[in-house]
Amino acid sequence: MSGKVIRCKAAVAREAGKPLVIEEVEVAPPQKMEVRLKILFTSLCHTDVYFWEAKGQNPLFPRILGHEAGGIVESVGEGVTELKPGDKVLPIFTGECGECRHCKSEDSNMCDLLRINTDRGVMINDGKSRFSKDGQPIYHFLGTSTFSEYTVVHSGCVAKINPDAPLDKVCVLSCGISTGMGATLNVAKPKKGMSVAIFGLGAVGLAAAEGARIAGASRIIGIDLNPSRANEAKKFGVTEFVNPKDHDKPIHEVIAEMTDGGVDRSVECTGNVKAMISAFECVHDGWGVAVLVGVPNKDDEFKTLPINFLNERTLKGTFFGNYKPRTDIPGVVEKYMNKELEVEKFITHSVGFSEINKAFDYMLKGESLRCIIRMDA
Repeated sequence: MSGKVIRCKAAVAREAGKPLVIEEVEVAPPQKMEVRLKILFTSLCHTDVYFWEAKGQNPLFPRILGHEAGGIVESVGEGVTELKPGDKVLPIFTGECGECRHCKSEDSNMCDLLRINTDRGVMINDGKSRFSKDGQPIYHFLGTSTFSEYTVVHSGCVAKINPDAPLDKVCVLSCGISTGMGATLNVAKPKKGMSVAIFGLGAVGLAAAEGARIAGASRIIGIDLNPSRANEAKKFGVTEFVNPKDHDKPIHEVIAEMTDGGVDRSVECTGNVKAMISAFECVHDGWGVAVLVGVPNKDDEFKTLPINFLNERTLKGTFFGNYKPRTDIPGVVEKYMNKELEVEKFITHSVGFSEINKAFDYMLKGESLRCIIRMDA
């Protein structure tokens, strides 16, 4: 099919908050520096739900959502040399051009050309969509649009992985799990025996806890308003659970009392600005490091006393766990292959492609961490 339009099934979001519709769409061949992928497994991330609900951003419909997935390269466009048909890959919602200042820096993964863009619904090469139906364009999402049997992605947003890796498992490493785990391992960097607080025990927070477990933290304190998450969290290394609702005093004071002055590291995964401030104020003076992962509302302001910094606490932010998509994500897959990282415990549900709306139901009810969607079913 190389060089030809492919007709295939896709789950199209036609309007905000309405069930996705499985339709036959046309997928154009890849243009310069693009690849066309056959998606085999995809999973649902909260970001998909957020944009499907069209909350607080520029709504764009009709659109093919989806950005956590695994597949194989079907064909490549002009100029693509690092990928070939048959390669096993993970498409990634952000990219690595390899040429810009960010890509050439060891410290950054925020590529000038391919960093995440939630508003763009077209390919950057020509400003057009590769999806259509009856001659009308259907928009892309995060440059990936994995809720389709075939999709077209910029080659800089594709991580080529171990051909033996099981895509139905490692597909979840293309977004949330790497984000949380990388925030701990690459940014907070706890030393063996340190204490770590994790704010928010959704999939990203549990991945941050998993990172702390891998790093050898002695205490991993999970903070969440939902008491039903306490038990689940133990599987990810959480040793103590704190619900702020159970205490009369501010949560950072509770944690300071539990830990003789504060935790060594904290990772904030909720996006709630009050939780962000607590995550910073609960780290120990002299060496404590807090890392922000959750995305706040755009007008939220972070307020704390400057003395908290002068007393040698550090506040950091991170994007996608500081992983470079093409350079680093294959190594995260290897961590799974070497049994250092457990992925199965994040996968709570599995549905066929025709039942994709069930995955949305599970997430909206708070029942799932990750639901795998099998494209062949």
